[in-house]
Amino acid sequence: MTSRDRDCGRKYMGGAEKVRKRKAHEEFIKTQKGALHKFLKIEGSEKESAPDTSSVTESPNMEGTYTSLAMAEILNADVFASVDNGEKIIVGIGVAEIGASMQKFGWPDYIVFVCMLLICVVIGLYFAFVNSAETAQDYLMGGRTMKTFPIAMSLIASFVSGISLLGIPTEIYVYGIQYMCILGGVVLMALIFQTIYLPIFHNLHITSTYEYLERRFDKKIRWLGSVLFSIGIMTWLPIVIYVPALAFNQVTGVNVHLITPIVCLICIFYTTIGGLKAVVWTDVIQTAFMFGAMLLITIKGTYDVGGLRTVLERNWNSDRIEGPNFDLDPLSRHTVWALVIGGSVYWLQASAVNQNMVQRYLSLPTFKSSRRALWCFVVGIFILLILCSYSGMLIYATYHKCDPLTTMLAKEKDQLLPLLVMDVLGDYPGLPGLFVAGVFSAALSSLSTGLNSMAAVVLEDFYKPMFVKKLSERHTYILMKTTIVTLGIVCVGLVFIIEKLGSVLQLSMSIGAITAGPSLALFGMGVLLPWITSKGALVGGVSGLIFMSWLCIKAQAAIASGDLLFPEKPVNTEGCHYHFTPKESKPITFMIGHNANVTDILHTDETFMLYRLSYLWYTIVGASFSMVIGLLTSFLTKPLDPRDVDKILLAPFIRRLIPPRQYPNQPNCDEIIYAFEITRISSNDTKVVDDVKKTHTVSA
Repeated sequence: MTSRDRDCGRKYMGGAEKVRKRKAHEEFIKTQKGALHKFLKIEGSEKESAPDTSSVTESPNMEGTYTSLAMAEILNADVFASVDNGEKIIVGIGVAEIGASMQKFGWPDYIVFVCMLLICVVIGLYFAFVNSAETAQDYLMGGRTMKTFPIAMSLIASFVSGISLLGIPTEIYVYGIQYMCILGGVVLMALIFQTIYLPIFHNLHITSTYEYLERRFDKKIRWLGSVLFSIGIMTWLPIVIYVPALAFNQVTGVNVHLITPIVCLICIFYTTIGGLKAVVWTDVIQTAFMFGAMLLITIKGTYDVGGLRTVLERNWNSDRIEGPNFDLDPLSRHTVWALVIGGSVYWLQASAVNQNMVQRYLSLPTFKSSRRALWCFVVGIFILLILCSYSGMLIYATYHKCDPLTTMLAKEKDQLLPLLVMDVLGDYPGLPGLFVAGVFSAALSSLSTGLNSMAAVVLEDFYKPMFVKKLSERHTYILMKTTIVTLGIVCVGLVFIIEKLGSVLQLSMSIGAITAGPSLALFGMGVLLPWITSKGALVGGVSGLIFMSWLCIKAQAAIASGDLLFPEKPVNTEGCHYHFTPKESKPITFMIGHNANVTDILHTDETFMLYRLSYLWYTIVGASFSMVIGLLTSFLTKPLDPRDVDKILLAPFIRRLIPPRQYPNQPNCDEIIYAFEITRISSNDTKVVDDVKKTHTVSA
């Protein structure tokens, strides 16, 4: 196909214009049909004259279909070639041409994207030179004087990441809306965090979350917790980086390995020079980009397919909208129990004991402001999860008759949302750039948060406990900035591995569970089980890490080899009007509609049962395994007396369950208070003395 053909296709196949927009089509007929027929080859010959198009009618499959059919409509029947099912396709127009025509990322889009990056750089420069940090505490904790709103926005931006923005719509498109039950897990997580963990951390006035482990156990456990966090963050950040690069590749065609280092270097720059304040305020800007991008897509996309009712009907007819699954089988991929209970424990680890998040809560001056930030975070997460889930439904409503994964118009599942964006917003200069800026904003906020937190962990948990010599402020800055730069470069390199491993949402939660369960267990043993010793915590944490590494790696290997398959919701390609070579499908047969009858997980006979466990249970399984081993080890080697544990290190409700220590031949607390009150009262005031004695007698 010539460049002239591609220009014609690009103009009318790329965006959100519908076939029924007849006026635009008629204008195209007048200006381009002669040139089109001159260059479009049909059955080896060229049409010399433009055919009559007066009798062309709209295809019965055109409702809700985008302008990939616009070129077809202006041609007469001779331009079509018949296929086996009687449908018509455009000869010479294939998925490669369709895909190329949709990459309309023009200079206005680049301006929007670059402006987002420049804003982040300017914020970093401001906090580096105008409002610079004077101490390490200012650099890492913002002087503990941050405000609630920016911290809440930073929490949202740091936690969501591009994994959620692209992974959740993919999840809904492929597997249905069952995932939305995880909203219940978010609320449960917040209640547990507010009740147990947040009061303890705030009262301790710590910089690193893992300082708690040293106070409760010893330095070895603190080091173990820090190592688990470091492993988890270094496996998570490459996924965070890779996701927006996928989106950028889909809308621009720019190679993933070209854009990744460029954007990461910018993030490393402003994180290094600006410290926590720069990270938090860039997160505020990036959160605005995220919300703006998702709102724009959902509103415009819904309008283009014919309204909310159309979206719901098409998803209902494909069985994507379904009732809650209350199956008690832990092997079922998504159930209400897995999403609410398992999901809440996963979120608890990610929010309540993770340095990334706790560092922000502790940068606020009071417990009350931290609690406010927590619930603002929950509200923001609710809104974003709903927008992301609805976007998945919108993707299906748009492509319900031509699945882009089967035709390979989207080469990866996580490119579905970028594909929708170019279809919906591609004809509006600057709007695709806003979407890319939103996805990159989510990624950059997570990356900057992770790097800043790693700097705190390296300083507080690795350097200070190991070296007696105290660093000057200058050398402290050098250490933290060197850490950020080094780890940022390592994360960029790890992207080459992550891109080979599949769907980002399940991959992120599965790999993260290797360290999430044991890490949560260390804190759980500390705040909930006062009998556990340092030896028990060490054995439990290491055992949990080994067990979860084996489980997660083997499960991912089973998925990669095809031994473990997750049935997907039905799709079809009967409405496709372009050439494509179907993607090699998995050996699963689906029935279209509500009568689909498939098991939740398909597997070979050799697949071990534990490998089939829902990934949502990984964190709770890892934490429970570690805590049981830790408890058994402690009781076998002499457990602690709960009364010997500092009560400030225990959950508030656990403190109330521990009886006070009774010393023989020593007065109890009431007697001490009574004696004190008597001695401080003037001997002349006999009436007051008599009142005190009477009160003591009644209470006794």
